[in-house]
Amino acid sequence: MAAETLIWIAGVLPLVALGLIYACGRWPNLREAATIVVSTLLFAATCRLSSFVFAGERPSVSLGEMLPGFRIAFEVEPLGMVFALVASGLWILTTLYAIGYMRGHHEENQTRFYACFAIAIFAAIAAAFSANLFTLFVAYELMTVSTYPLVTHHGTAEARDGGRVYLGILLSTSIAFFMLAVAWTWYVAGTLDFTAGGILSSAHADGDISTLGLGILLALFAFGIGKAALMPFHRWLPAAMVAPTPVSALLHAVAVVKVGVFSVLKVVVYIFGIDLLSSTGVSIWLAYAAGASLLLASLVAMTKDNLKARLAYSTISQLAYITLGAGLATQSGVLGGGMHIVMHAVGKITLFFCAGAIYVATHKKNISEMRGLGRQMPFTFAAFFVAAVSIIGLPPGGGAWSKWFLAIGTVETHLYILTAALMISSLLNIAYLIPIPIQAFMTPLAEDSAESNRSDHADGDHAHAVTGGIQEAPMMCVVPLCVTAILSVVLFFFADWIYEVLLPITVAS
Repeated sequence: MAAETLIWIAGVLPLVALGLIYACGRWPNLREAATIVVSTLLFAATCRLSSFVFAGERPSVSLGEMLPGFRIAFEVEPLGMVFALVASGLWILTTLYAIGYMRGHHEENQTRFYACFAIAIFAAIAAAFSANLFTLFVAYELMTVSTYPLVTHHGTAEARDGGRVYLGILLSTSIAFFMLAVAWTWYVAGTLDFTAGGILSSAHADGDISTLGLGILLALFAFGIGKAALMPFHRWLPAAMVAPTPVSALLHAVAVVKVGVFSVLKVVVYIFGIDLLSSTGVSIWLAYAAGASLLLASLVAMTKDNLKARLAYSTISQLAYITLGAGLATQSGVLGGGMHIVMHAVGKITLFFCAGAIYVATHKKNISEMRGLGRQMPFTFAAFFVAAVSIIGLPPGGGAWSKWFLAIGTVETHLYILTAALMISSLLNIAYLIPIPIQAFMTPLAEDSAESNRSDHADGDHAHAVTGGIQEAPMMCVVPLCVTAILSVVLFFFADWIYEVLLPITVAS
């Protein structure tokens, strides 16, 4: 099958899922089976397409030009291919997890949930395969709009307030900054096409944009791509935690924030070019801004007792690692950032899966209420520990390698303050993540948890399996989180493969 055909198939399959989800809305089992089948086919198609891309091909498809220089077109390169593999693969596991969570928690509007999820995956694939800034911008905005109903899923006043913050910040930053950056780029470069080595070098050499102008343009991109959650435009992410946990997984691992940091890397590599940024030094401020963001977010995370809130600020910090890699504008920095997209996605989705499983099984949201729960939910808290190790950046977690390359990048550029920031942030990661499983396994069960369990048994209304003291969430919740926890370790041993497939993006043709 031709690579171009596979691009069409990958783009159409999420829309097929959308149609099937609504057609089967009255039959939940059929609706969810259709989602699983289509998501599996999408992953298979992206895997097949990757064999062409990683062999050096750059398949492309064009849908036409809306305005001179503004065309909807797709071209697959290694960074986008890796992102597509992550998004499509995690869609399968998130769907399986959502079945257990949504049914276990008796959520309403489940058909709308699965439908909006499918649209978000479509937007993620479109962004991953975008051939130019205009296509990326359209996919980025579609992602924002399609996930708003997911953030406000519960329909409560709190959900609506969170949705307003979510939509307000993301739309205002993209319209005020991102759109302006796209127009300015087209004006000075005469094209919006992603090009190896960047498209702004000749414009800078010809005097069409000054070094100061390059710095301002980079700032417009960095803050206009609000989904990267670079402080101070980060509040939308904690606000969105009012959504169900499968939505949080989508926001933090599968699509939304990954579209943000992926877009930042694409702009740095294919619009500016790391050679131009390195020679002019205009991206150093971005590296420092990301360093400040990752430290501040880690400090805020330590103050949060609500588990999802703590994980939300952890995500803000981890995204800043990727932005820092882009700001370093070195081969090691960009490779470390690209690798961290994968490592963080798998590790963070595991942590959110665990948070949701704890809530379904015990209805507890706060870390202070989770004492002793490790004895009742050993699989969940063991998976949490494994994923936490990866997020921290310790072997045998995959995050160890991405953080290693980021640290090398800071040393190569002699930005030792940022080297220290990375080390301090990892220590803070330990401080706000590791006590959770330790408390769960090493302390007595909280009295209110014990009373709640006795009541559940007495009433016969226990939402989870109880066997020999094991009181885990439904199997459809537990199995995916165990799989992703294992993957976070597997990635440690296959990090060289990710490094090799991403290496071409750092070399100008």
